[in-house]
Amino acid sequence: MTQRNVYISNMPLDEALKLYRAQLENPLKVENVPVKSTLHRITTGPVFAHRSSPSDPCAAMDGIAVLSDRTQGANEKNPMQLSEHEDYEYVNTGNLMPKDKDSVIMIEDVKPIHEGVIEIVEAAYSWQHVRQVGEDIIAYEMLLPSCHKVRPMDLGALISGGVPSVDVFEKLKVGILPTGNEIVQEFDALSRGKIIDSNSSVIEGLLIEMGCLTKIYCPCQDEPEALKAAIEKGLVENHMLITIAGSSAGAKDYTVSTIEALGEVIVHGVAIKPGKPTILGKVNGKSVVGLPGYPVSAFFAFEAFVKPLIESWHGQMDAMSIHEGVLTQRVVSSLKHEELVRVTLGEVNHKWVVTPLSRGAGTTMSLVKADGILTIPRLSEGIERGEKVSIKLLKPLHTLSERLVVIGSHDLLLDMIADRMPMTSTHVGSLGGIMALIKDECHMAPIHLIDEKTGIYNISSVQRFFPKRKMILIKGVKRLQGLMVRKGNPKAIHTFQDLMRTEIVFINRQKGAGTRQLLDYELSKLGVNSDQIKGYHREAVTHMAVAVTVASESADVGLGVYSAAKSMNLDFIEVGYESYDFLIAYEMLNDFRVQHFIELIKSPYFKKQMTEIGGYSLEETGDIVEIGEAYD
Repeated sequence: MTQRNVYISNMPLDEALKLYRAQLENPLKVENVPVKSTLHRITTGPVFAHRSSPSDPCAAMDGIAVLSDRTQGANEKNPMQLSEHEDYEYVNTGNLMPKDKDSVIMIEDVKPIHEGVIEIVEAAYSWQHVRQVGEDIIAYEMLLPSCHKVRPMDLGALISGGVPSVDVFEKLKVGILPTGNEIVQEFDALSRGKIIDSNSSVIEGLLIEMGCLTKIYCPCQDEPEALKAAIEKGLVENHMLITIAGSSAGAKDYTVSTIEALGEVIVHGVAIKPGKPTILGKVNGKSVVGLPGYPVSAFFAFEAFVKPLIESWHGQMDAMSIHEGVLTQRVVSSLKHEELVRVTLGEVNHKWVVTPLSRGAGTTMSLVKADGILTIPRLSEGIERGEKVSIKLLKPLHTLSERLVVIGSHDLLLDMIADRMPMTSTHVGSLGGIMALIKDECHMAPIHLIDEKTGIYNISSVQRFFPKRKMILIKGVKRLQGLMVRKGNPKAIHTFQDLMRTEIVFINRQKGAGTRQLLDYELSKLGVNSDQIKGYHREAVTHMAVAVTVASESADVGLGVYSAAKSMNLDFIEVGYESYDFLIAYEMLNDFRVQHFIELIKSPYFKKQMTEIGGYSLEETGDIVEIGEAYD
């Protein structure tokens, strides 16, 4: 006969949880489900976009689509008349742009003259009021990381990115077994000495909030054989079983001895109050948790053990608290509205930095990437950089403090690293990253800045911007840069000199980007004036954005890395390898986040991923270069 337990230990909570987790394997398998069924499910791996959004250039305003060159010279003194179909087409917000048009003039800036003829008093510039291909989502960029709980805003990004289905963890099935002769589940059954089972509903609600499937069993009598049969049944039908009551050392507390007879009791008795007599057991590899019968004890024990255990398998904690930080960029706002600005957060040098994300109404990914919301009140013109702001958190603060904050040049490898460690990255170009380091707004800046005199990358730029500060350059990768053109190279583009041809449309990177600096370096060697290049002032903020623009025929050519060209099935004219490295302050070298980063880029996983993508050389990856001297 099963014997009741008479001994309860007093193990520290952290020690008990660590011991229990180590004894259990994740019981959940992978399921592939249609994208519209993924709400609140947990991704098993990173999810990448299948298509760009927008997938074609489209109007961002109601108005007329024109060719910007045709409007040059128009002003208030010299109004210009345009003819419908020949010079312009009417478009509404979201309409595809006509193939021969590159700008939109807002309808309120158009004066009708007579049927089919309008007048304008201001010239349009190239890509004015046009949403470019990939403005929101770029094909093959990571939309969601591994182990991410899909939220409503994530659904929008997945659908916009053309993702038909997603690999997620199956839902955890949890059985709830109340025990005790005095427990009843219906009000009609209440009589003297009976207690209504409220605990089961509370525990079920907590589990449902975590995305679990639940089953509440009928109360089990305080009889060893009945309890044994009920536990066996519950384990057959579920991934995990939670018993309620019978976990202490009373005359009819048989739960611990029953679990011991069926499997193993790993912990019985924890140094918490309330919740001391909690049982952590394992039967046939499955988790059995015995919660105390008192409602408060049951709740605290659930929060202490069941919740973090499930989170370790597939869950994320919800958070909606308020936290203060320092704004890294000036945010301008309209006086008319209360504005909600999506932001990311990171802890740098013992202060929280707050970085605004894209603010357009159509930028779905800003919701996915947001850590919190900054509210700018109505009748405010905005908030200045450096001011303290209060942020409404969308994610747990403790997960944000573990992040490596990266600001600087973009590369696909950052997505791969972000899937393996807590990291946030903002793409502002190499010089933007250096400025962020100077102002203590990030831990690390990816850079690739060429010295136009020597052709050597990064060293001289670091010496120039940090003349009295010791810095560390973590060697990254050598990556292949080149001209990206459509398959078959229909415009026969082969050198930088071809960019001066009047029929060639170029797409550039933003000011401060290392790739733009490389372009200027190559043009200076040829004595070419950038104004001779059509599209030189049209900017994209990532290599993938350049590749998508070329693939969509919005431009004929752009300068970028081989991996981006390969992702978009473009032809690639090699220019040469450049050094893409990671700059940190000397005192950050031993920081646990930086050390984790270095371990990752030196790992077989990283080398395998980079080799499969192609266009990268990793001979010096992870090497440390000291630059400058410490300055007091």
